[in-house]
Amino acid sequence: MTDPNWWRGSVTYQIYPRSFQDSNGDGIGDLPGITERLGYIADLGVDAIWLSPIYPSPMKDMGYDVSDYMDIDPIFGTLSDFDRMVDRAHELGLKVIMDQVLSHSSDQHPFFKESRQSRDNDKADWYVWADPKPDGMPPNNWQGIFGGLAWTWEHRRRQYYFHNFLTEQPDFNFHNPEVQDYALSGMKFWLERGVDGFRMDTVNYYFHDRLLRNDAADFRPASRHAQRTYDMQYHLFSKNQPENLGFLERMRALLDSYDARAMVGEVGDSHHSIELMGQYTSAHRLHMAYSFELLGPPFSAEFYRSRLTQFFQGAPHGWPCWAFSNHDVPRHVTRWMDHAKDPEALAKLTCALLLSFEGSIVLYQGEELGQTDTDLTYDELTDPQGLNFWPEDKGRDGCRTPMAWDAEAPNGGFTSAERPWLPVKEAQLARAVSTQEHEGSVLDFYKRMLTLRRAEVALRNGRMAFLPTHEPILAHIRDDEVFCAFNLSPGEVEMPLDRTLDPLLSEACEMQDGRLHFGPNGFIIARLA
Repeated sequence: MTDPNWWRGSVTYQIYPRSFQDSNGDGIGDLPGITERLGYIADLGVDAIWLSPIYPSPMKDMGYDVSDYMDIDPIFGTLSDFDRMVDRAHELGLKVIMDQVLSHSSDQHPFFKESRQSRDNDKADWYVWADPKPDGMPPNNWQGIFGGLAWTWEHRRRQYYFHNFLTEQPDFNFHNPEVQDYALSGMKFWLERGVDGFRMDTVNYYFHDRLLRNDAADFRPASRHAQRTYDMQYHLFSKNQPENLGFLERMRALLDSYDARAMVGEVGDSHHSIELMGQYTSAHRLHMAYSFELLGPPFSAEFYRSRLTQFFQGAPHGWPCWAFSNHDVPRHVTRWMDHAKDPEALAKLTCALLLSFEGSIVLYQGEELGQTDTDLTYDELTDPQGLNFWPEDKGRDGCRTPMAWDAEAPNGGFTSAERPWLPVKEAQLARAVSTQEHEGSVLDFYKRMLTLRRAEVALRNGRMAFLPTHEPILAHIRDDEVFCAFNLSPGEVEMPLDRTLDPLLSEACEMQDGRLHFGPNGFIIARLA
């Protein structure tokens, strides 16, 4: 637990607290529920857990609108519940990573309530304020991720405030050193309570352009057909500012003053995410960074080769963190079903593929069961993204529905409440934990693959070298010791083999006369003889 490099090659299990386990029957997951289920996570063989936000919040964006950075929202429990959870996780050998949402707060945060009152109070410059144009219009064309302009008028100040996300999520002004100090003080509060690190939400959004210059039109043709006006712009000035690098160095200095702590930053950008990942994890800034690059529709050998190669060539001293699913995107078994024989075969293939990559890994709760997105109706939604852009974009609730523990229990064993905050449906019950406690299941495969990654040093920390294969085969070697090859299609394919292999783990793959024959979604991980 004291290894300062524990994060290199680590595997983290993301918990969405509202949906993991409800202990008090209110239909919402909580900290005591998480503590109760930590043994299940430890048995998987992961290194750490990451908790999505559990701070006090009006829940306009399900906790990503924070009103107090140094407490626990009552729906999740208390600080004492949190301390017990951390202690239990450490007893089981699990690190604890907390989400930090620093780019913006809730509009109910006391500092924003004060800031909006006037231009001359103590917190007047803690958020991003700007005068209107002479005709009363906002200062520039910046767009909000959840729709519309990223500016809202405040009549008391006769100014607009900036919000990358909801109107209720005003952006902090990180050009103000006091704001930076405040953010660091919140991080220190949790470090003192024993957390092992942070997942930094929207880590490239902290600073805005001081001159408030207009963002450009996105040059890519697809942007002309975007559902959101946000996706029609090339965000040169509303985020990704160079001043961000200096603050990342301040954060890193804070963590380095404690033993064995680490940060992983979420880089949200559709133009330069791999480049930013490299910048942000170099020169003593973040320990790791991950982007949405692998969280979208693309699924091909060339896609994975290009993204991983681009990172390690552009940031030889940086470190990536890869994920296929999280709380913001459709589950990957649903996203990539067009490339699959069946959901189970795809779940095993993608497990082996992801856990073979060089870098650190994040698994999203339920992924180890092969869970698919829940099909929800409009009246079942809670997510502002889905509510605003239905039906073309059904939002993120489909990947956030409660964990299914017991197929025979009401609500899958998640809660004793009559109605959980999001429904547990038959498709999810069919992949409950109780249905997979047998050899050959998706859950069993995840455990085997995690055990293999931990046992084989080359798989966890070895350098990756891709082999010159053709679609749909992706193949690479780790440290010239472990061979990995994957058929990313529902068809049968072959590849020549000029090496002797000692198979470690495989599905639908056979060695025949100097060739590897792959069945649908087949793969092999083997030691080079």
